[in-house]
Amino acid sequence: MHRFAVWAPSADRVELDVHLPTGTQTLPMGRADDPAPGWWALDVAEAGDGTDYAFRVNGGDPRPDPRSAHQPHDVHGPSRVFDASAHTWGDTTWQGCDARGAAIYELHIGTFTPEGTLDAAIAKLPHLAALGVDVIELLPVAAFPGRRGWGYDGVDLYAVHDAYGGPAALQRFVDAAHQAGLAVALDCVYNHLGPAGNYLAEFGPYFTEEHHTPWGAAVNLDQPGSDGVRRFVVDNALRWFRDFHIDALRLDAVHALVDDSDEHVLAQLARETAALSKQLDRPLTLIAESDLNDTGMVTPLGEQSTTKLPARGMQAQWADDVHHALRSVMTGERGGYYKDFASLEVLGGVLQRVFHHAGTYSPFRGKTWGAPVDTSRYGGHAFVAYTTTHDQTGNRATGDRLSASLDDAGLATAQAAILTSAFTPMLFMGEEWGATTPWMFFTDHDAELGALVSKGRAEEFASHGWDTEDVPDPQALSTFQDSKLDWSEPTSDRGARLLAWTRDLLSLRRSEPDLAGDDLRDVRTATSGDTELREGGSPWLVARRGSLALVANLAEQPQDVPLDGVLEDDDDGARAALVLAWDAAATTIDGAAVRLPARASAVVRLS
Repeated sequence: MHRFAVWAPSADRVELDVHLPTGTQTLPMGRADDPAPGWWALDVAEAGDGTDYAFRVNGGDPRPDPRSAHQPHDVHGPSRVFDASAHTWGDTTWQGCDARGAAIYELHIGTFTPEGTLDAAIAKLPHLAALGVDVIELLPVAAFPGRRGWGYDGVDLYAVHDAYGGPAALQRFVDAAHQAGLAVALDCVYNHLGPAGNYLAEFGPYFTEEHHTPWGAAVNLDQPGSDGVRRFVVDNALRWFRDFHIDALRLDAVHALVDDSDEHVLAQLARETAALSKQLDRPLTLIAESDLNDTGMVTPLGEQSTTKLPARGMQAQWADDVHHALRSVMTGERGGYYKDFASLEVLGGVLQRVFHHAGTYSPFRGKTWGAPVDTSRYGGHAFVAYTTTHDQTGNRATGDRLSASLDDAGLATAQAAILTSAFTPMLFMGEEWGATTPWMFFTDHDAELGALVSKGRAEEFASHGWDTEDVPDPQALSTFQDSKLDWSEPTSDRGARLLAWTRDLLSLRRSEPDLAGDDLRDVRTATSGDTELREGGSPWLVARRGSLALVANLAEQPQDVPLDGVLEDDDDGARAALVLAWDAAATTIDGAAVRLPARASAVVRLS
């Protein structure tokens, strides 16, 4: 017996196409007021786990279930019943993990292993556990058109992409991760749906022309009929926690969730997540991607926000300003938004105060942006920092990683800046060994849509001066295959050295109390000043947390980096001892200065 149900509030009739052993039947469904008005339901005795089905609204074509758990025949085909309770969980001793302050590892299932499946990724869990990360953050797994893609054009938000192994494989992956001591976060996209296979509008008022986003009509969160849409979003999030034992959600571009309701959908999600966390007796973390630079996003519900944005109740949010400042200083990039951040003073500032644009004018945006962080109220763990992400790599014309712009010493220094910071650190897959494989933008749309995507991608970068022949075709299978990690790299001398450096930094972060805290008021920074960023200059950075200090030589030649700028009044006569160095043999300490090789860094203890 299986109960089929669907929300279609404006439909005159809804029919069920159900594929039974005796053949396909088209059966009329009845109106149901449970769980809310607008629902239709039908019990089918012969149906159960593995049964394929579809819905017809007002006599139309068969469409997948908006809440389908599995789309084995692509996003245009019938859905398949999935019994989430059938899995026997082995993670009964798992106590959960608060992602704030944990070390996060962002990965894309399709390119993480040669096979590109959740089951294949299970075999790499020992690598991640030995690395010392705490949370695996999966890029979106919701079903999307074709077999390959980033996952941000998902259209069946309740389904697990079939090419990854489907919903049962996700349960197996999370179960295995928990047994390996690793939490799992899932990237969810609620601000838009993909352009192909999106049939939601045939069922109900899922979209509204009252608001618009970069993707077109907005998801309907505040117009007539929005109650059912909000439930669709919130129920989806809660389901990952409940049925798949997910520990955290990363919510994509939440600034594009346009909602003028009395209670914003994010606040509703935060409230219901807190209730579920209490019920499950384990922490559940909500992490927002927001470009608003506003701490209202991470202000707990019930507390007064002192910024423009009311309290949204997220536990953490991404901090792009830290990435932008670090990359522009390390690589010298000045194009696009990087022109706002190309400053050592900015880098030192964001390590202390998170946002550079904090109610200040942005030349790139052409207007004032953001609000300052009250560091007496918000700790660093509320902000996720990184040297790169899927976006910051894949949205480059050729998907080139930081390893294409920096030597190994520079890579190690950039990573040290993040892993010794007061923030919640995040690595992007392969970063731990300085992966040289690109991570490009790839899709698998039908011929007509695919041609438009390829053309648009080429034209976008041509407008920025790129030769279109140098921009990989997102539709080409080779673009996807070339984006897969090369697992021989971490076993090479170069890869092994960078991998050991990453492990040492993560171990240091766990073992040193001064690095475990997140009070931004305890962070002190000093720099050589921006005049040294000129060609041939001698830039440097020192960032101190308690008794430990990261000392970074950003110059192309060896130099002595002074510690005076981070010493306190009671540090008179302070001595420094080497704790960790990229090149220990070439690193020396002379009084209040550390001599470092070109682009190299070290962690010292002040006493």
